[in-house]
Amino acid sequence: MAPFDMESRPTHRNLSPLDHRYWESNRSIYERLADYLSEEAATRYCARVEAALVKAHMQREGVFTPEIESTLFSAAGRIDPADVAAEERRTQHNVRALVNVYQKMLPEEARAYVHLGATSVDVLDTATSMRYRDVLRSVLVPLLREVVEQLCELAESYADTVQIGRTHGQFAVPITFGFSISEYAVRLSRSVVEIDRLASDLRGKLAGAVGAYNALSIATPDPVAFEKEVLAELGLRPGDQSNQLVEPEYQLRLLLECNTAFGILANLADDMRNLQRSEISEVREAFEATQVGSSTMPHKRNPWNWEHIKSLWKAFAPRVVTFYMDQISEHQRDLTNSASSRFVADYFAGLAAAFNRAKSVLQRLEPDREQMLANIERAGDMCLAEPAYILLSLAGNEDAHERVRVATLTAGREKRKLVDVLRDDPDLWNSLEEAASKRLQIEASEFFSDPKHYVGIAGEKARESATTARKRVEQLRGDVTVDDTRTREES
Repeated sequence: MAPFDMESRPTHRNLSPLDHRYWESNRSIYERLADYLSEEAATRYCARVEAALVKAHMQREGVFTPEIESTLFSAAGRIDPADVAAEERRTQHNVRALVNVYQKMLPEEARAYVHLGATSVDVLDTATSMRYRDVLRSVLVPLLREVVEQLCELAESYADTVQIGRTHGQFAVPITFGFSISEYAVRLSRSVVEIDRLASDLRGKLAGAVGAYNALSIATPDPVAFEKEVLAELGLRPGDQSNQLVEPEYQLRLLLECNTAFGILANLADDMRNLQRSEISEVREAFEATQVGSSTMPHKRNPWNWEHIKSLWKAFAPRVVTFYMDQISEHQRDLTNSASSRFVADYFAGLAAAFNRAKSVLQRLEPDREQMLANIERAGDMCLAEPAYILLSLAGNEDAHERVRVATLTAGREKRKLVDVLRDDPDLWNSLEEAASKRLQIEASEFFSDPKHYVGIAGEKARESATTARKRVEQLRGDVTVDDTRTREES
């Protein structure tokens, strides 16, 4: 069935960039998001909640049949959002409109049970939890998992490719490119697993207008058991205690973890963008044969994809403030989250666009091993000041740090190699030679001649972290199952 539109219009007449620019560049994944986040999806998920409610009532009353069940869920999958919208214009109430349209699609014996004992938010919050659970576990978690796996492959492929480390934008000590990438793989993997867990723990409710089961207490002697029965049909559990709303913290914690993952990606984007600076030039984004980097400078190959990801993060990460604000509702409920909460769907679309872009650019990333070595050479042996100080300290020199610090100043001022300045002090150099032989099983002159000797266990850690990250997300492959809107339609 084609996605429902309130009005047919050219894509570029839409107001939100999500509905023209980002839809155009993410068509496949946005069509999948629409199965869960569109107005069409919201209507049909709400209808499924009503179907589960009718089924439970009819079972309790002893009038339920398999034929009725088929009709209930088939009708929920076929309900036309346009009909509901038209009815809402008449009733001025979205859920009552849904109820009126859905009732007409059912056999007469089932109609009285539609919405019986429920309040609007029972249906809306329960349907929202289902939609967010399903979109995350069927679309977003697999997408994030793919990005983690790409990072793991890069980390392993470049585990031993030496790169100068940088802190505060300055040359630090040598690492490997795989080590720097594995950091993001392992950080993101933990977040993906947590997102999946929190999505699976979203809750529903069927506790009535203030959460005290007032209406259901008339319809059934055990309203709590009845609520569990209805929610179990939908793959959910009730919260500990709702009011008219499901406790907001289930959704809030999920959104916060999504924002954590978004931040990790933005951090990676910053690093990849900086590594493409002309004076660094250690990675490149592969360009298509006809791709243009600048409207006026034909030679430019701007890191625009990573900049685009960072910009999406800037647009959507601040919405975390609204997520927190939607945590608060007066007494048992007010409507101050009625507009703001609708934009959570936009947030998921922004998150998907960013990770989809990362997936694409990581497939075409071109690390430059030769340039990484050239930058190591540019750093010179000054990046070996740390091991010089460590070796001297282990040799018993109590002012080792100060002596090496002074040597670096001399080397910089006189534009000499650090190792040559260290050799100027025979006692100091003898201590270094003895310590290097004892601790590193290598001569000091050889060690200090090549910074590539000083990478610690960067390669080992890169492979270890990649393995850890891969194992974390691998468990999600067989675990991610959803019960989306199409399931009932096809049955």
